[in-house]
Amino acid sequence: MSAPISTATLQRLPALDVVRVIGALAVVGHHVGFATGVNTGGGAWGGWLARLDSGVAVFFVLSGFLLFRPWAQAQTTGGRKPTTGRYLWRRVMRVLPAYWVAVVVCLLLLDRNSDATRADWIRHFTLTQIYQSADLRHGLSQTWSLCTEVVFYLLLPIIGALLTAGRKRTGRPWVIIVGGSVVTAVWVALIGAGVLSPSLHTMWLPAYGLWFGAGMLLASVHVSIRNGLRPHWRFLDGIAAAPLACWAAALAVYAIATTPIAGPLGLGEPTAGQFGTKMVLYTLLAVLITIPLAFGPQTRAKELFSSSSARWLGTVSYGIFLWHPFVLEMFYQVTGRPEFTGGFWETYLVVAGGGTVLAALSFYMIERPAQRFSHRWPRPRRRITESQSKTTAATAVS
Repeated sequence: MSAPISTATLQRLPALDVVRVIGALAVVGHHVGFATGVNTGGGAWGGWLARLDSGVAVFFVLSGFLLFRPWAQAQTTGGRKPTTGRYLWRRVMRVLPAYWVAVVVCLLLLDRNSDATRADWIRHFTLTQIYQSADLRHGLSQTWSLCTEVVFYLLLPIIGALLTAGRKRTGRPWVIIVGGSVVTAVWVALIGAGVLSPSLHTMWLPAYGLWFGAGMLLASVHVSIRNGLRPHWRFLDGIAAAPLACWAAALAVYAIATTPIAGPLGLGEPTAGQFGTKMVLYTLLAVLITIPLAFGPQTRAKELFSSSSARWLGTVSYGIFLWHPFVLEMFYQVTGRPEFTGGFWETYLVVAGGGTVLAALSFYMIERPAQRFSHRWPRPRRRITESQSKTTAATAVS
């Protein structure tokens, strides 16, 4: 006899808001390290700052986890799957309004964008700037990852429908991670064979199938465990109960990534092997950061990361991601500082602080109103059961 269908609800995991902050501040450090010349200067900390681009892996794993959870939950509980129209509408209103404002501000106010063409405007407004070489304008270089995420958003309803088809309540975690790994492995192999460009095609979605797949795997397992299924995966709860051990392991993985095994620190192109190694190391890093905040019992770490200040930073983290390159470029433009010069910590504080201020303005003036507007999508009508129909008919007769 099969187990009864669970009625557990999909609970919010507030501690994960801090994961967004970690990713955003890591990307800030990476860009500041590059702008000040620390990443490429050969100093003791160059490798540590250069590999802060691992913040992108944190974003992608978290996106796979959070966005796939509703499909996994519906499969496990027999509930309603997300409707494609409503899901896409809410993604559009979450991402595009603030992004479009950032594009306009960067293209109009940054001196180094004075030669921007109409084609540049069109590509950046349509998030297609990664499909031709050297098409990322100043203050918008970080948006390559947003272009990649948007393609994942568009494909997720199809992927979710395929992975949750049938009556297999426990989901298909191994299919997810194997599929994501194969997509990335084939893509890296094509780069190694010279079929694809290492400068261009490492920004496209297939290169990051492993990252998104890892997040989706965690989502599938998390939902199964919370609904009393897949008991053999409960070891993740045990690992999550020791967050310091997880994060120490993440630091060790990060230290390995700072070596040449993951490719050059500057503008040099990594080999296909180095790029593939970086993908694997960054996946482990992002998973080890995420597990203690998603799985396991309530810990002091979760309580700390669920505080109001931490959650507020998580709320505005998208704006930090969007606006910090503009602050960085404007800081150099106003001060007249030559490129690849300046102190790291001074610059980091200016960029992180200014980016947070603009992020807060972006959230309260653009993002939150857009999110409220997104809730106006028509709600699906509830199905009227046979018993409800009879009750309605009886009431009408009486």
